[in-house]
This record gives sequence, structure tokens and C-alpha cells, in this order.
Amino acid sequence: MTWDPTATGVLRLPSGRLIRGRGLSRPLPSGPPPQFALYLLGRQPRPVDWEFQWVRWPDFRLPADPAAATEALRTAWRRAGTERVEVACAGGRGRTGTALACLAVLDGVPADEAVGYVRAHYSPHAVETPWQRRYVARFAPPPG
Repeated sequence: MTWDPTATGVLRLPSGRLIRGRGLSRPLPSGPPPQFALYLLGRQPRPVDWEFQWVRWPDFRLPADPAAATEALRTAWRRAGTERVEVACAGGRGRTGTALACLAVLDGVPADEAVGYVRAHYSPHAVETPWQRRYVARFAPPPG
């Protein structure tokens, strides 16, 4: 079972993978819970009833460990092929949008077009800072 592709906050990647982006400061959306979540926060998130991975990523900044972030994004992208995957930060725009744009790159969207793709298909406010945009433009994970 995957996400409802018409639900708010659900991004459809070119491959058909569906990933829900959201802000953890908002109530949990209706519908089924994620099976796996990637949480992008400056401090460890509260426990939830599903499997998650935490990437230390301070608000308005970049991941503290870029290699760990790349591996976590790869994991989220792989799992989105068969599971309900959620990507979230506090507000659901900057860090979440940046991660979704990187997932779009993993899915085949050219890095220089990924921010525009996420803004068109997820939120026009996604990816908030110049350095987040630069992070996506330079996102070129090694094969694997």
C-alpha cells in the first residue's frame, strides 16, 4: 500500500514513487501512517510508532554529516518503491523540500531542475535558502 497520490504533501517522482513531505509541527495527516520516515532535525525526534531514521540537520542549514544524509536519502528513495515513506522537518519546507529535491535527483531529475520540480509538484515554498538550493544543484551521490 502506498500513499494517496492526490493527498496534500505527497510528491510523485518521475518513476512513480510517492513520498509524503510534511512539517512535524503540524498534526499528523489523516490516512495510514508511514512505514518508514526520514526526519531532518537539529535534535533527535520524539519516538513514533513506525520505523524512522534521523539526520541531524539544523533549521535553515545543511546536514551536519553530508555522507550520512546521502545514505539516508538513498534508503528513503529505495524504500519508497514499495513502502509509504515520509520525509519531514519542523516546518515541512526548507529541509524537507531540499531532501525531496535530492530524492528527485536520485529518481533521474537533473540536479539543476530538481528544486523547480519540487516547487511545482510539492510546494512553491520548498527549499528556502541559497545554500539549500546550492546543495541540491551539487547533489551527485556516488553510484550505489
